[in-house]
Amino acid sequence: MEGFISNLQRYSTKDGPGIRTSVFCMGCNLRCVWCANPELLERSIKGMYYKQRCAGCGACVRMYPNAITFTDSGCLIDRSQNLDWQSLVDVCPKDAYEIKGQMVTPQELVNQLIRDKEFYEVSQGGVTFSGGEAGLQASFVKESARLLHRHGIHVALDTAANIPWKDLADLLKEIDLVLLDIKAIDSKIHQHCTGADNALILENARRMADLKKLLWIRLVIVPGWNDDLADIRSRFQFVKSLGDCVERVDVLKVHHLGASKYEQLGLEYRLDPQIQCKQELIQAIQAIAQEEKVEIHIEN
Repeated sequence: MEGFISNLQRYSTKDGPGIRTSVFCMGCNLRCVWCANPELLERSIKGMYYKQRCAGCGACVRMYPNAITFTDSGCLIDRSQNLDWQSLVDVCPKDAYEIKGQMVTPQELVNQLIRDKEFYEVSQGGVTFSGGEAGLQASFVKESARLLHRHGIHVALDTAANIPWKDLADLLKEIDLVLLDIKAIDSKIHQHCTGADNALILENARRMADLKKLLWIRLVIVPGWNDDLADIRSRFQFVKSLGDCVERVDVLKVHHLGASKYEQLGLEYRLDPQIQCKQELIQAIQAIAQEEKVEIHIEN
């Protein structure tokens, strides 16, 4: 059994309690317009080009003269051609090229993760499987979590829950905490923002609540996309309906930290970089949460 991951982010404090390592799994079945990790959308090797590192030496152009052209703003790459990204990594003296995506077994992954066991223990932290959508690699994540539990390490799953319940229910047997993203209640809003319906997501949330699985709910807010106040109220009402299994509710303001990745991947960044959550919107959301008696944490 192997999993397809991008990288490990050590010493994370945003993906669950304590100090954690986030495992970024590749592959996702949503296409959120605000996605900050576009390199994880497809379950395939991704080549990234960092123009700020490029020295203009021309080594990559000489290797692929029909696919790479040097311009005033760096290399223009024709990604439709069959490029050996490892050869580009090897030839570049300035590390302007990087590969995302590697296959690992659960044991190989856990061998890396347990190096920070002391930090997890002191901070009451652990490991979070994120993505992408980690639930699409349910068997790999479950086995990795089982091995982590042998070492007494807490395991969280960051998911949009847009996966068959059979797969999710089996995975949850080895998961201590679920970080559940709810992007909208209205199906049309959800479809517009993510390219997918949300019926399965909401049903899976109810089923997790029935199992009394501990939940941290995450509500990202993106002005012009999912900031309809009536829908935000519906999200709070839905969260309340899940009962006592909801330990925390985070409201996440949109950010553009992943915008540069689109250029590095040769993709278009669909979100207006000027979009931000104004204080008036946050105050309105806080007022609704207070009216609905939902305690929230505002995160950047």
